[in-house]
Amino acid sequence: MNNTQNRLQPYEELAVRIDETNPNHHIWNNNGTWWVHYTIYPTPVTAERRRRSLQTNDPTTARVRRDALFLELSLEEESKAA
Repeated sequence: MNNTQNRLQPYEELAVRIDETNPNHHIWNNNGTWWVHYTIYPTPVTAERRRRSLQTNDPTTARVRRDALFLELSLEEESKAA
């Protein structure tokens, strides 16, 4: 996974709604490869949907990689706010 593609720009805001009843929230299987999708708000009035391959065919690995990506993005967002 290319980390430079996942970084938030200084003006972007991450928006993630998590459905605790669905362990596969934000991920889907596309022909054997798991992908993640989430929304970024580059400005207060625009939304950008991002999709990234998790480069695995294993759903457990996909969940771990999704969680790591969301943690990385949320930490970036917190560091920008500080």
